[in-house]
Amino acid sequence: MGIFKRLSWFFKQEKKSYLLGILSLVIVAILQLIPPRIIGIVVDEIGMNEITQSSLVYWLTILASTALGQYLLRYLWRVKIWGNAAKLEAIVREQLYNHFTNMDSNFFQKYRTGDLMAHATNDLRGLRMVAGGGILTLADAISVGLTTLVAMIFVVDWRLTLIAVIPLPLLAIASRVLGKKLHLRFRDAQAAFSQLNDKVQESIQGIKVIKTFGQEKEDIEDFDVQTDRVVEKNKDVYKIDSLFDPAITFIMGMSYFLTIFIGGLLIMGNEITIGDFVTFINYIGMLVWPMFAIGRLFNIIERGSASYDRIENLLREETSIIERQGAVEKPISGNLTFAIDSFNYPDADADAETLKDIHFTLPAGGTLGIVGRTGAGKTSILKLLLREHDHYKGQITYGGYDIRDYTLDALLKHIGYVPQDNYLFSNTIRENIRFADPTLSQSAVEAAAKLANIHDDIVDLPNGYDTEVGERGVSLSGGQKQRISIARAVLINPELMILDDSLSAVDAKTEEIILSGLKRVRQGQTTIIAAHRISSVMHAEEIIVVDDGTIVERGTHDQLLEVDGWYKDMYQQQQLERKIEGEDQ
Repeated sequence: MGIFKRLSWFFKQEKKSYLLGILSLVIVAILQLIPPRIIGIVVDEIGMNEITQSSLVYWLTILASTALGQYLLRYLWRVKIWGNAAKLEAIVREQLYNHFTNMDSNFFQKYRTGDLMAHATNDLRGLRMVAGGGILTLADAISVGLTTLVAMIFVVDWRLTLIAVIPLPLLAIASRVLGKKLHLRFRDAQAAFSQLNDKVQESIQGIKVIKTFGQEKEDIEDFDVQTDRVVEKNKDVYKIDSLFDPAITFIMGMSYFLTIFIGGLLIMGNEITIGDFVTFINYIGMLVWPMFAIGRLFNIIERGSASYDRIENLLREETSIIERQGAVEKPISGNLTFAIDSFNYPDADADAETLKDIHFTLPAGGTLGIVGRTGAGKTSILKLLLREHDHYKGQITYGGYDIRDYTLDALLKHIGYVPQDNYLFSNTIRENIRFADPTLSQSAVEAAAKLANIHDDIVDLPNGYDTEVGERGVSLSGGQKQRISIARAVLINPELMILDDSLSAVDAKTEEIILSGLKRVRQGQTTIIAAHRISSVMHAEEIIVVDDGTIVERGTHDQLLEVDGWYKDMYQQQQLERKIEGEDQ
């Protein structure tokens, strides 16, 4: 019953509603005692030939009134108890979602998307059943069981009642043993479902790659293996779950046997009437539900407990990105100084530094270019600036303040970031561009799109700006997605614009148009461009070349061409490639 204690915060919050629902259950349990007793009385009246039309109408009226009362009260407890269960599910789902949005990148590397979705769906259903079916079953079993036992003792015969309940302690023993096993097996079943969820989510997102490499058959086989594992784990759950009902049936069968045997002796001894015996048998039948309910209750509790364990484990995860007490709330402005002595990712080899000795100052309104081979550390520099990681040796200051001393809103809301992986939401192009502020006008959206050189492409689409882009922008080309992402960043007019290799999918002419437009409208605002293509950064006031996590060259475009280094070699290589492409055309 520990799950009820762990959810006590919610039960206290909704205690009035729960009490009203439970009170309705108790009254229903009391009303249920009336029909068996009336049947017993009518049987005795028939046996003694005392039944009359008026008495029959009288008893039938009471039965009808009792049925109506039960109907109304059952409606009430369903609204109160199941309504509260839905409320708990909504509260915990919101807690999970808020938790997800507050977590850092390390959290999402540790937990896969499909696993998080399983927690937010399957596990929440298990929790809802505790707050709904669990409370209902517990309260109903206790109220029906106790009222029925009291009626059996005082209305019929206490000796017969005592004999009938002798087998019932066996039920508690069986439920305890089976409940422990059910908890472990259900936890394994939930874990298997999470893995299957991961598999489906990953396969759907990577369906183009799967088809391109002709791996459909292999992927389906892998899916079948995962599905079979989920089935087997759930079979293990149901093997234990299916033992509850036979155990209860056997125990209740023992009660019926003892009742019929002892009851028959009492009738022959004229100690109870046939009507009393009929009433008692009906009461035994009413005890069947509380006994079955106990088995069901253990099932619900163990499933809910396993689910809540998984949810709490998620909620206990802490982000490493924390706003400091009294953090600076004014928007970022001024010079950007990057002085990192060393940085390494949390899960990386401690001896291999990701970044080391990265020092530069970017004056307000200036443009910095960052170039280097793939994996050199360009994106890692930007991740620190975006506060995806806060644990490093050194300091990053903006306007004289350590960026860790700013509130997250003061920092991130004034940075326009266009990442390598351009993520578009399953919405219209218009809503994707004005994602940061859905109230912006169509003219503002079009101005940003024109600056990103995507406006003409959009108006050529069948529905223009109302075109649905599909999940992750699946209906658009790579270059279109990049330019829409640039328009989205431009629209907020950020103090700092970061382009992280975000022009790689457009041609050189389009790149030049976009960069010229950005330079024109962002006078006095700061820009950082990380790229593989030298033409993207050649107009920057300073360019740094990063290799193996450190700066190996720095200067203007002309200064770097005077040095026989990586920058000069790459520039000459790219110029040759452009010349060859031009000749081919």
